[in-house]
Amino acid sequence: MEALITLLPGDGIGPDVIACARQVLDVVAEQHGHKFEYREELIGGAAIDTHGDPLPPATIEACAAADAVLLGAVGGPKWSDPNAKIRPEQGLLKLRSVLGVYANIRPVKIYAELAGASPLKAEVLEGVDMLVIRELTGGIYFGKKTRSASSASDLCEYTVEEVARIVRVAARLAAGRRGKLCSVDKANVLETSRLWRQVATEVAGGFPDVELEHQLVDSATMRLIQNPASFDVVVTGNM
Repeated sequence: MEALITLLPGDGIGPDVIACARQVLDVVAEQHGHKFEYREELIGGAAIDTHGDPLPPATIEACAAADAVLLGAVGGPKWSDPNAKIRPEQGLLKLRSVLGVYANIRPVKIYAELAGASPLKAEVLEGVDMLVIRELTGGIYFGKKTRSASSASDLCEYTVEEVARIVRVAARLAAGRRGKLCSVDKANVLETSRLWRQVATEVAGGFPDVELEHQLVDSATMRLIQNPASFDVVVTGNM
């Protein structure tokens, strides 16, 4: 297999992480007969310092042309002013939007060798193996923002299709695991969450081998501490 990988070391520890990841990829390529070609570009604070833009056109072009994109880290103390008009995180959000990367897949698994590093008791961690699927290109992060001398607002907005596509991803993954899908929302307060719950129910209905449950984020947070092993796949919004 031949593949073009765009490397975005970014800021802080990012360049060190990407350098090590590249060494691992080189070993994988050697052992399995692959050929990886790398192209490195700037993002975040490093791109602001060089180009005045957290996601320069060259970076967008390189990512769009690549078979895969490997990102290190974005931001750091040097660019930590929340009132700055140009911030490193803007590059990350724009990259997600430009590439249509709407599904953030986060595996959570406990390895016996590392269990002692957790603040939770060992018996609570036994059997923990879950996937958290976070919607990544909608919601309050991408909604219209306003600011005046006396107030500020961030619009949280979701469309039916945005919810449906992320729930489909989560349901497909759940179907290949233990068949349990937990949709986490705030439907007792937020209209977007009520839409989310309705669409999640409709989409999950097309996966007969998947058991769907809805849970408010408040109780889901408590359950993560008390009984994390009860989760299989969790799907939730951007915030």
